[in-house]
Amino acid sequence: MGNQTDVSYFVLAGVSSDPQLEPFLFVVFLLIYLLTVVGNGMIMVVIRADPHLHTPMYFLLFHLSFLDIFYSSVTVPKMLQNFLTDKKTISFNGCLAQMSLILLVSCAEIFMLSAMAYDRYAAISDPLHYLGTMNKQVRIRLVGGTWLISIFHALTNTAPVLHLHFCGPNEVNNFSCELPALLEVSCTETFISNMTFIISAVNLGLISFSITLVSYMCIISTILRIHSVEGRGKAFSTCSSHLTVVVLYYGAGMFRYLRPSPASSVILDRLLSVQYSILTPMLNPIIYSLRNKEVKTALWNILRKMKDM
Repeated sequence: MGNQTDVSYFVLAGVSSDPQLEPFLFVVFLLIYLLTVVGNGMIMVVIRADPHLHTPMYFLLFHLSFLDIFYSSVTVPKMLQNFLTDKKTISFNGCLAQMSLILLVSCAEIFMLSAMAYDRYAAISDPLHYLGTMNKQVRIRLVGGTWLISIFHALTNTAPVLHLHFCGPNEVNNFSCELPALLEVSCTETFISNMTFIISAVNLGLISFSITLVSYMCIISTILRIHSVEGRGKAFSTCSSHLTVVVLYYGAGMFRYLRPSPASSVILDRLLSVQYSILTPMLNPIIYSLRNKEVKTALWNILRKMKDM
């Protein structure tokens, strides 16, 4: 049985229900989006342009920056458009497409962070064999595996939704078509869709989180065995940026989906969604550039060359 629906479009609730705030919010989120695209774009350009950054860590950072731009571009442009209109609508097919892309890129983000955690473990635990452990073939498999798992996750969760009936009301209680919010407005039983989402999210979340957690347990164990304070500080500095990003992303995501239902709040859900899908992609390039001497040096070298041209 294919999809049946009386709904041709959905109404997105938005970030705020106060129309007077919308011009201000438009400017704020436009600036956030521009910072996200420019910041992550600069990280990608710097990594490509500087041969010193053609290492496994920066190879993975390049793909994380691409995912950050992708993630923001899935939700923010439509949000900005709706700030300027009275009817904050998205077409039925557009909503399904946005939902699928959110599933895809959110899954890719967590597995890319896991791949980066493993990379930091390889660099700190056995630096002499690091380049051999993280050779080109391994890096390609990590990135390719991330995309394959994410595509499977998106398709698995999208397929049950295609068999649901949407007859109204058609207001999605979020600023984007995230799957949980979309299921709330279905006219038919959503048990299969909910269970598919919960099982896949929990399994993939546990796998990626376990990889990250075990990697950092091994990293901490290795750092504690270093005798000199200077050596410990240098080792920790190589993973501090990534650890900051992991805490920001996992912290908001886990609180959003794993907190008890009595603690549920529509406003809090929206704020958490903004944090991990919009703010974190903007903060990532700032965190990596401000805390990374190699990136800052490469960036200044590029800017100096551009000035001399």
